[in-house]
Amino acid sequence: MVKVFVKLYPWENLRVYECDSVVEIGESVVVATEYAHELGTVEKVEGTDSSKEVANEKILRVATERDKEVFAEYEAKKEEFIDNCKEAVRKMGLEMKVIDARISLDGKQIMFVFTAEGRVDFRDLVKDLSKELKRSIRMQQIGTRDEARRLGGFGICGRDLCCVNFPGSIQSITTEMARIQQIAHRGTERISGLCGRLMCCLSYESEQYKKLLEGMPELHSVIVTKEGKGMVVEINAVKQEVKVKLESGQYVNIKKENL
Repeated sequence: MVKVFVKLYPWENLRVYECDSVVEIGESVVVATEYAHELGTVEKVEGTDSSKEVANEKILRVATERDKEVFAEYEAKKEEFIDNCKEAVRKMGLEMKVIDARISLDGKQIMFVFTAEGRVDFRDLVKDLSKELKRSIRMQQIGTRDEARRLGGFGICGRDLCCVNFPGSIQSITTEMARIQQIAHRGTERISGLCGRLMCCLSYESEQYKKLLEGMPELHSVIVTKEGKGMVVEINAVKQEVKVKLESGQYVNIKKENL
């Protein structure tokens, strides 16, 4: 028995399933979700004891050629369904943006994915779409970061978006991470990604900076040095030194071990 990490939807984190047989990375599998059977792609395989992730259920089977054909047929039709949903949203004046859809393998259910600033009452929308499309309708709201993961793109570094490169759970990014790395003063626009949220890469070195800053004074704090009392105006965590403006107006750089 192994744990298999499966990518079901391009806007969602990996799901974990158990599997009795051997499956390979990149292989298509059929899994049971809460509402229907879906086709997914194997992203990672681990031993049962090597991961703390809790498995959802077991993988039903490795996808057959027929499964793949049915999935492709429904994918080709989804734009038509998305257009129908967008038109219904427009008529009802709902504040939501429909960005994707997924049809279950049995063809009986359509899940529409949307973004919105707040909560949306889509009950009447679901009723109308069910009558028009003759299928069970589900609506799923996702965040702007999940939307960016689905659409893809390039960051200011010139590389693929982090949320696309790393298919696991998206870590919560906080302003504290930017403050620790002393880049919060640049403004949210310069440290935000395409999704409008703080860039994922702010988390990469935040723990290292926390350790480097241990035992160092806070910015703008007043300290006593060999040269006299002064205010900390700059902290260089990498060089392990601070820049101090003395009461005399003179600036001095002091190593952490000399504080």
